Amino acid sequence: MSAGLLLPIILSLGWLIVAGSALASFRLGWGQMAKMALAWIAMFFGLFLIVEWFTLAQDTASGMI
Repeated sequence: MSAGLLLPIILSLGWLIVAGSALASFRLGWGQMAKMALAWIAMFFGLFLIVEWFTLAQDTASGMI
């Protein structure tokens, strides 16, 4: 692990703690919390795939020029 990755990892863990505590403050049942967590994971994963696809397409297009 490089030193450049340390800060983003720490910040991501901090944001996960904040999001988890916000979700816990609603005092929902375990099933409802699991559904909400899976929905957020699906949204972020979808966004990640879209960004990766655009990055790959941009790199491919710049290689053709």
